[in-house]
Amino acid sequence: MVPDCNFNRCPTTTTDTLCEAFADHFRSKIDNIRSSLLSQQILINNTPGSLLPPEETLESFVLVDARTLGRVFSQVRPTTGLLDPIPTPFFKTFYGFFEEHLLYMVNCSLQTGVFPTSFKTAVVKPLLKKSNLDPSVLNNYRPVSNLPFLSKILEKLVFNQVNDFLNSKDILERHQSGFRMNHSTETALLKILNDIRCNLDNKKLTVLVLLDLTAAFDTVDHHILLNRLKNLVGLSGTVLNWFTSYLSDRSFFVSMDTCSSRIHETKCGVPQGSILGPTLFNLYMLPLGDVIRSHGISFHSYADDTQLYIAVAPGDTGPVDALFNCILDIQSWMAENFLQLNQDKTEALVIGPEGQREKLFPKLKDFKPSQSVRNLGVILDSELSFIPHIKNITKVGFYHLKNIARVRPFLSQASTEVLMHALISCRLDYCNALLSGLPKKSISNLQLLQNSAARVLTRTRGREHITPVLESLHWLPVRFRIDFKVLLLVFKCLNGLGPTYLSDLLLFYHPSRTLRSSGTGLLTIPHVSTKTHGEAAFSYYGPRLWNSLPENLRAAETVEIFKKRLKTHLFNQAFN
Repeated sequence: MVPDCNFNRCPTTTTDTLCEAFADHFRSKIDNIRSSLLSQQILINNTPGSLLPPEETLESFVLVDARTLGRVFSQVRPTTGLLDPIPTPFFKTFYGFFEEHLLYMVNCSLQTGVFPTSFKTAVVKPLLKKSNLDPSVLNNYRPVSNLPFLSKILEKLVFNQVNDFLNSKDILERHQSGFRMNHSTETALLKILNDIRCNLDNKKLTVLVLLDLTAAFDTVDHHILLNRLKNLVGLSGTVLNWFTSYLSDRSFFVSMDTCSSRIHETKCGVPQGSILGPTLFNLYMLPLGDVIRSHGISFHSYADDTQLYIAVAPGDTGPVDALFNCILDIQSWMAENFLQLNQDKTEALVIGPEGQREKLFPKLKDFKPSQSVRNLGVILDSELSFIPHIKNITKVGFYHLKNIARVRPFLSQASTEVLMHALISCRLDYCNALLSGLPKKSISNLQLLQNSAARVLTRTRGREHITPVLESLHWLPVRFRIDFKVLLLVFKCLNGLGPTYLSDLLLFYHPSRTLRSSGTGLLTIPHVSTKTHGEAAFSYYGPRLWNSLPENLRAAETVEIFKKRLKTHLFNQAFN
């Protein structure tokens, strides 16, 4: 293990020696994790047996034409790395001159099942995990990989074909939302929060456990992954050979400024910064869902973040025992698959009335539940009031707003508005569907932040009324932005553009006899017992809002048409 860097100058003065120290540190960290897990495997001695091959397999790729290549070429972000021979924007400008040669190259790779060796080297740049950490300690850095631009073109073409196969065979884990189309951190949290609110509506507590993995993407075992791709996913022939070539003989070197380390071999892990890496990791984690389901525990994953949660009725310890047994099995499964569970960063939260929570604490044994936890960028608290989350948004938002106000005299209106959207509006809108059903008092500070942003942008004095200013900017007030997000998610779910775990919460209304309301796209509103939690759940709040919309709005043909009509509808409600 490479010791902490105590060069005093690190990393202000970059040298080849320093780059080599980073490379040794990143490599030895993974080697130590795998060595530790290997010793655990010997103690467990419970390696799973081989899987039966699926009946339908993906044996070969479809060769791409110039039109498909051009579309993918325009979609991939034009990033330029150290290994790119010419700047990517310049390369894209003259794409027409290289199209024929590029098409030949990618089709050769797809046809032969060989991933080009020149694409297998990654440039790693150390990035400080948090700005307040000591920059002289190597362990405070994470490796950020950069890959050649052309490798991403080839990966994207492969990804499109493999992803179509995965979706057509419904192979991906239903409750895995990481790096999947129509899935997001917001949809994942909305499903979890809906279940928690329904538990509270039924007078049950919820125990939420957030599992954390250490360097999960970097410790993936190639042999196990290829076995999954063959026997669990159904890749064979040229396609399986291509992925074998893609994973083998990879390497990396650390680069800082103009200095770099030697090239080092990569023996495990999925390439970070790649297009295929996240999908390969999701496929690697596929059996975990069955491990958790065998204990009857609810769960949801986003990439390597896995959340377990149970409903606990007063006086019932059965679910808690099942949760602990589940976690033990998860630890064993992860050790068998070279994944290290970071127990120091694993957190627990008990959600419900304070008196009932305190009675449950002694039964949680080694767990020490927190009053609040950060979950996928959202702070959840034990009362589900979102007060800590809203305080954090307003604190960070006003910090940025003060900085914008200082330079406002030197900025144009358009430039200032770009900053407002980048630093303020994005924070107000991130996962704001979770705030549905909160009282106006709870979100008043968010509205104050938006009002202040509007004043700075338009240079409006504090004593002037803010409503005309928001109207002139076409900014929906915060509570209407929340409803906008909820309704947009409902529309997507009803039109096949949302995750199934949310779509299943929405049921069309079918009256027992033919009525005028038949066929108007109304949803069934479930019965709930409480306003605070039951009526705030997505399964109730979404249908209630949806049914209040005009029929022509519910019948919009596309997402863009729906968004345009919905904003007009809510704008009229907010300002008229």
